[in-house]
Amino acid sequence: MKFKAIIHEAEEGGYWAEVPAIPGCATQGETLEELVENLHEAIEGCLS
Repeated sequence: MKFKAIIHEAEEGGYWAEVPAIPGCATQGETLEELVENLHEAIEGCLS
């Protein structure tokens, strides 16, 4: 399954993202690589 995520730069540094198709599904990370890993985990958690 593929989901679109909206990625934002956090004011305090790092990034955060939300998945509009899954209400309440959001995560953060210090780097874009960490954010993508966290997004995969967040989506799995929200769908389980």
